[in-house]
Amino acid sequence: MCLSAAAWGQTKITGTVKDEAGEAMPGVNVLIEGSYDGGSTAMDGTFSFTTTETGSKKLFASFVGYQTFSKNVDLIEKNISIEIVLKESVNQLDGVTISAGSFTAGEEKRRTILKPLDIATTAGATADIAGALNTLPGTQKVGESGRLFVRGGDGNETRTFVDGLVVLDAYGAAAPNTPSRGRFLPFMFKGTSFSTGGYSAEYGQALSSALVLNSKDKAEMNQTDIGILSVGADVAHTQVWNRGSASGKVQYTNLQPYMGLINQRIDWIAAPVSMEGSGAFRQQVGKDGMVKVFGNFNRSTFTLFNHDIADVSIKQRLDLTNNYNYRNVSYTQGLGKTWSMRGGASYTFNQNDLTVQSLPIGETEKGVHTKVVFENSPNEKLNVRMGAEYYDRFYDAYQFNSTSGFSEKIGFREQLTAGFAEAEYIANKHFVLKAGARTEQNSLINQASVDPRFSMAYKPSIKGQFSFAYGLFRQSAKNQYVRTNTQLNPEKAEHFILNYQLITDRKTFRVEAYYKRYFDLVKYVNFDASQLNNAGSGYARGVELFWRDNQTFKNVDYWVSYSYLDTERDYLNFPEKAVPNFGSQHNLSVVYKHFISALKMQAGVTYSFTSGRPYFNPNNDKFNNDRTPAYQDLSVNIAYLPKPNLILYFSCTNILGNDNIFGYQYANTPDANGVYASRATRQAADRFIFLGVFITISKNKSIGQLPNL
Repeated sequence: MCLSAAAWGQTKITGTVKDEAGEAMPGVNVLIEGSYDGGSTAMDGTFSFTTTETGSKKLFASFVGYQTFSKNVDLIEKNISIEIVLKESVNQLDGVTISAGSFTAGEEKRRTILKPLDIATTAGATADIAGALNTLPGTQKVGESGRLFVRGGDGNETRTFVDGLVVLDAYGAAAPNTPSRGRFLPFMFKGTSFSTGGYSAEYGQALSSALVLNSKDKAEMNQTDIGILSVGADVAHTQVWNRGSASGKVQYTNLQPYMGLINQRIDWIAAPVSMEGSGAFRQQVGKDGMVKVFGNFNRSTFTLFNHDIADVSIKQRLDLTNNYNYRNVSYTQGLGKTWSMRGGASYTFNQNDLTVQSLPIGETEKGVHTKVVFENSPNEKLNVRMGAEYYDRFYDAYQFNSTSGFSEKIGFREQLTAGFAEAEYIANKHFVLKAGARTEQNSLINQASVDPRFSMAYKPSIKGQFSFAYGLFRQSAKNQYVRTNTQLNPEKAEHFILNYQLITDRKTFRVEAYYKRYFDLVKYVNFDASQLNNAGSGYARGVELFWRDNQTFKNVDYWVSYSYLDTERDYLNFPEKAVPNFGSQHNLSVVYKHFISALKMQAGVTYSFTSGRPYFNPNNDKFNNDRTPAYQDLSVNIAYLPKPNLILYFSCTNILGNDNIFGYQYANTPDANGVYASRATRQAADRFIFLGVFITISKNKSIGQLPNL
């Protein structure tokens, strides 16, 4: 009697499962919610099972790589037949993503190009973000600057953002013709996105490149870090509580003792000395909100003699003091199931006080950037991003006039209001499309603009994909030009990018071609620097290759990058269209890292090659027709860990002492024979050697500072 009652209460469920193309899907799990009743599909996609559940229940069908299917079924009926169509899940890790013009790394991505640890351990970079990124394709080695020069653009055309908020002047002060370093260390960030073109409509005022740094979230443990360096010392501490953390670091750098030991080509009176500090506060708010506060300051000074080119006995004293302050606060918050918001504000203060032969010259730039962004993902195929931002920056420069006895000031205030919107549609695992636009209103020139951005990707196989990107980008001219003519229009560039990349878990191959068209570049009128217009133009085009492999050789990670650049400009004081002096046609980098477990040691080698750069020799008729010798650099580093919390670190740039020449400077007037005297622009020293001892104090003795070097 019981058996017949149970049989009488059963419901039979049958059906088929197919994909969107109508093909049968075997092995799909089909079940009733909250029960053990269910089954799997056969080779022909059919399924059949019975259930004793009653009432209204949900039926689920699931298969790896596809969206879970659900449907309410009424189990009062004794026979139910269902036809199920499963759609591909586009959020799988092997799904297609747009990669044209962008190198992305971070904890949120399984397949990465550069992580913070990669940046810190790249030989020759000395833990400088720009130094490590200069080993990637698309960059040109400009050794006397140290900044990021991307695809025929100068160092001013790359803009840095921290948590989406702009950083004004992200590089520290440096002596003439010596490289500057970035103001931020890589260990502060969980992710780095380096875009060499075609970047999101969210990022503006960047003509060639956007470097987007995403800061770390809440720290996990208390620890104190001490560094004893060949050029100074630092100390840092992190304090953690239930839902938040705070970190602080102070560093003192004094190059005078080091430069007293190593022969220098610069006539230092007082070598660079700096004091800097940084602090970060993280606090979780509510269920999924996060407040981040970050700030840093830096004060640096140096004094040197500049010598005359024709007569080195004639010299000019130069004193520089730089004061810098950057503050950043950001907030992220989920808004329901599909909406999220993030926003914040940044403040930058940068002041250079320069004295040339006792005559004061200086400049001050300060600016505020505020932004709010809303994102909505109504389903896993569509993501919409929109937002608004406001820039307000002041620039003042002064120069003492010995004739009048007063300081002459000149400057400007620029206010930008911007809005942006873009949508990304993932059709399936093989095709994704993103389109958007950015609008700006510039109060200084009373001009409005709309710049389109578009990109797409197609993935024909599980490992390889093609991407294309197009965008129109604009950036206000350099301060030194805007202060001369406040009605200058922004400079503009149009990007076209096509790439193919093949990625496995531990190997990456990438080839990319691009074309950039420059217009509205600043141009001198009749070679007069006091009269400027936007009549300049130019182009840059090239092909780039990248290969990374950390699988073939045990405990070895290496990458090779090559860039071919063809570029010309007619801007500033150029008499005709020519290759700018920072444009090198061939750029090659080979980076090798090896961890030797038995010795508890990590060793790294970086080789860089750059073909000769153009320069103008006034003793020749043709403009920018001469070329420097090729640049070559072999750098090494070693990290030895006698204990996990004790690290001994050594690095040497240009270990072979190559005499690299970056260009030539010429006298303003010829000598009695009509010849312009010249002087080569070389590295400040043949090599730079760095030694450091890093100690970590924490309860967990396995924690060290290797990621921070």
